[in-house]
Amino acid sequence: MDRIAVLVVDDEESVRTFLSELLGSSGYQVRCASSGSQALEMLSGGSFDAVLLDVVMPEMSGLEVLRRYRSTGGAAPVIVLSALSGADDAVRALKMGASDYLAKPFGNDELQDVLARALGTRVPERQATAPAPRVVLTPAEAAAEARVLISTSPAMRRARALVERIADTDVPVLLLGESGTGKEVIAREIHARSQRHGRPFIKVNCAALPGELLESELFGHERGAFTGATAEKPGKFELADQGTIFLDEIGEMAIRLQAKLLQVLQDEEFFRVGGKKSVRVDSRVVVATNRDLEKEIALGNFREDLYYRLNVVAIRLPPLRERREDVVPLTDHFLKKYGKGFMTNVAELPSEVLHAFSDYDWPGNVRELENMVRRLCVLKDPTLVLDEIHAGGRAPASAPSLPTSFGGGDDFSPPPSRHVEESARVFAAPPAVSSAVSGSGVQVLEMPARGASLTPVPVAEASPFNAVAPQRYANPFDAPQPPPPPPPAGELSLKDIGKRAAMLAEREAILAMLQRTAWNKRRAAGKLRISYKALLYKIKECGIIDPRASAEF
Repeated sequence: MDRIAVLVVDDEESVRTFLSELLGSSGYQVRCASSGSQALEMLSGGSFDAVLLDVVMPEMSGLEVLRRYRSTGGAAPVIVLSALSGADDAVRALKMGASDYLAKPFGNDELQDVLARALGTRVPERQATAPAPRVVLTPAEAAAEARVLISTSPAMRRARALVERIADTDVPVLLLGESGTGKEVIAREIHARSQRHGRPFIKVNCAALPGELLESELFGHERGAFTGATAEKPGKFELADQGTIFLDEIGEMAIRLQAKLLQVLQDEEFFRVGGKKSVRVDSRVVVATNRDLEKEIALGNFREDLYYRLNVVAIRLPPLRERREDVVPLTDHFLKKYGKGFMTNVAELPSEVLHAFSDYDWPGNVRELENMVRRLCVLKDPTLVLDEIHAGGRAPASAPSLPTSFGGGDDFSPPPSRHVEESARVFAAPPAVSSAVSGSGVQVLEMPARGASLTPVPVAEASPFNAVAPQRYANPFDAPQPPPPPPPAGELSLKDIGKRAAMLAEREAILAMLQRTAWNKRRAAGKLRISYKALLYKIKECGIIDPRASAEF
C-alpha cells in the first residue's frame, strides 16, 4: 500500500519540523509549506490524502487557503490547526469545508485520532504492524498513570481512599479544586482502577471551544448537518463507549448544552447534530471544575438539576499551599522526570531552593511547581528561579482585598495564613466597634460583638465599598444594619472563616450601594455589575433587611 501523503501548512518552522518528524515516524509521507500561496501551488500540482492547515498565517490566512482550495474542486480532508483564542475561526473553517480541527497545543494521540477519522479506514504502513496510538489504556499503562499522583498529605490520602471506594461503580464523579491541583490525574486514576480500564479514556476541555463546536465535539454530527459537514463524525461520547469520558472545566459549558448533557446522563442516549436517530452509549462521566457551582447556579450560569445529577460523589482536591508536605516529594519526582533530558549528575536541589519551594504559596499549584522544576532543569541556575519566586509579583499571598465583583470566581479554602489567624481572632473574641478611614476614603470596620449595632462614622469620600451610612439618618434607608452573628469560634474551620470573611466584605459593599441608590435593587445590581437575580440571592444570603418592609412613613 502506498504511503499516505500529508501536507503540513504552517508559517512556523518549529511546528513544521515537529509535525514532519511525528508523522514521518508514524508511517506518513509528509511535505511542508510555509505560506498559503506555496500551499495552493503544491496542492494544485500534487496529490495529497490530507492537509494540516494553520489558520493564522501572514499574507494569506488559512481560511483563505481553504476557500480557494475548495473553490477549485480540492477534495482532500483539511484539518484546521487553531489556538484556543481562534476557536471562532475553527467554526468558520468547518462551515467552509474543513473536515476537522485541532486546538493548539495538541498531543500525538489527538493528532493520530483526528487523522484516522479524516482518512477513514486507511492506515499508514508503519501503523499497520505497530500498535495503534494509545487511546485505550492497558492495565499496566493504567497503573503507570495512577502512580503520577504523588502525595503524603492526609487530605490527598482521603481523596485517594475515596477514589478506591467508588472506582468500580459507575456513578458520576465531580472533581473540585483550583487549577493545577491534579484533577485530571485523579480522573485517570478513577478510570485506571475501574472495570473500564481496558476501554477508552476520553478527555474534553469544555472551555476550549465555543458552544456550537463543543456540541459537535461531544455528540458528533451527521453528514450535511451544516455547511462543511461532508461526512458523519462520531462524538466523544461515542468514542468513550464502555469507557470513561472526562469533561474538564464543566462550569464553562453553555446552558443549552448542559440540558443535552443532562439528557445523556439520565437516558444514556442522545442525538447527533442534525441526526434523526438516537445513539445509545455506556460511558462513565467524570467532570471537573475550579468554579463554585452553587454560586454559578445562583447567577443563572449552571443548571441546578445537572449539578445534583453530577454531584453523586464529589472529591475536593486541596491546593498545594494546604499540603506543603507534598512539595519536596513532587519536586523530586519532577526533577527525575525532566533532569534526564536537561541536567546530568544532579540527584537533588540545593537546600535553599527546597526551602524557598516549601515556603512559597504556589498559586498555580502542582502545575506551577512542575513548570518551575522544568525551568530550573533548563536554566541550570537556581538563582534565577529563586529571584523569580522572591519577585514582588510572586511573593506569598497576603490578606485578600475587597472584591470588585460578586458571585463569581472560586470559593476554596483561604490561602493566606496570616489572614486566617486574624480572622480567627476576630471570630473568637469580637472587639468593640472601631473604624478608621484609609487614604483612599474607604472605611474599615472590625466586626462588632454579637447583637451589637454599627456606630455611624463620617466617611471621607463616597465609594462603592463604604459600608457605613452618614451620621444622621434623615432617611430610614440610610440606617446601618448589623451583620449576622458568627457561630462559636470552636465550630469554625479554616474554610468557614474564609467564607465568612468573604461574605462580610460582600455584605458591606452591597449594603453601601443599596443605600446610595435608595434601595433601588435593579440600579444597585447594575452598578455592582451583577444580575438582579444574583443580587436578590446575595441580599438574602447576607441577611440584609430592606427597611421599606418595616419603615413607617
